[in-house]
Amino acid sequence: MRLLYEADGAMPAAAANTARSYHHAPSALDDRFPGEHRFRLYFNLTGVPQDETARGADLAFRRASGATSAQRLLLYDIVKPGRRGKSAPILRLVDSKPLAAGNGTVTADAIDAVRRWLREPENNHGLLVRVIEEGVQNVDAKRPHRAAARRGHRQHHRRKEAREICQRRSLYVDFAEVGWSDWIVAPHGYDAYYCQGDCPFPLADHLNGTNHAIVQTLVNSVNPAAVPKACCVPTQLTSISMLYLDEHNKVVLKNYQDMMVLGCGCR
Repeated sequence: MRLLYEADGAMPAAAANTARSYHHAPSALDDRFPGEHRFRLYFNLTGVPQDETARGADLAFRRASGATSAQRLLLYDIVKPGRRGKSAPILRLVDSKPLAAGNGTVTADAIDAVRRWLREPENNHGLLVRVIEEGVQNVDAKRPHRAAARRGHRQHHRRKEAREICQRRSLYVDFAEVGWSDWIVAPHGYDAYYCQGDCPFPLADHLNGTNHAIVQTLVNSVNPAAVPKACCVPTQLTSISMLYLDEHNKVVLKNYQDMMVLGCGCR
C-alpha cells in the first residue's frame, strides 16, 4: 500500500509531499477470512509522524492471468473482526472497482480506512478484499429459508435475568429479501442490530442511563401508574457505505449515516 502525506503547514507544499510504502503483515487474524475470492490485508501504521496528514492510500491489484469474466473488486475496512462462532465481523465498504476481462492492474483507494486507523490505532484490523462476478448475487442472498431480519438469542445456559436486561441484539438485514438487491450492488446485507430489554430500578452504570431516565425509573418504582419505565434505545450509531445504482444506472458509492447500532441504553 502506498500512503501519501502532507505536513500540516510545517513545510512548503512542494517539499512536504511524502510517499511511503507499506507491506502486508501476516497474522493469525488472516485465518478468520478464508475463501477463494477474498483475503485480508494488514498494514502496521505505527510510527507515522503526527504532524503529517494522510492525503491518499492506494493499493494496486493485478488480475490473475487467464481471467476472462467481468468482475468487481470490493475493499472493506474491518471495523470489528468478530468472534469466531459468536459474532460476525463488522465491515465498512471503502471502495469498489470494476475488473474488466483480461489481464491488467486496478488501483483501489483505502484513505477512509487509513484515516480511521490513524485516529484509532488500536482498532486497525486491516482490510478485507473480495472479488465478485459482475451481475451475480451473493450466495447468501439466495438462501431460500434465510430471514430478512434475523434476531439472535443468547445461549440457554445464561440466566434469564441477564437476557432480559437492555442490550444490543443481532439483526441482519438481507437486501435481497427486502427487495433492495435490484439497486444495491454491495454489500448484499449488513448487521444493523437493535436494542431490546428491560430497564430495571436501580439503573446500572452499564445501561448508559441519563439523569432523566434515572429519575423516571425511580418514580416508576414508587408509582408504576404515574410513568412507564425508561426505554431501551440506541445510544450510539454508526454509518455504513453502500454501492448502488442511481437513476442513470451509474454505480455510486455513498456513506449512509446512523445505519448500525453500536451501543444501547435506557433513556
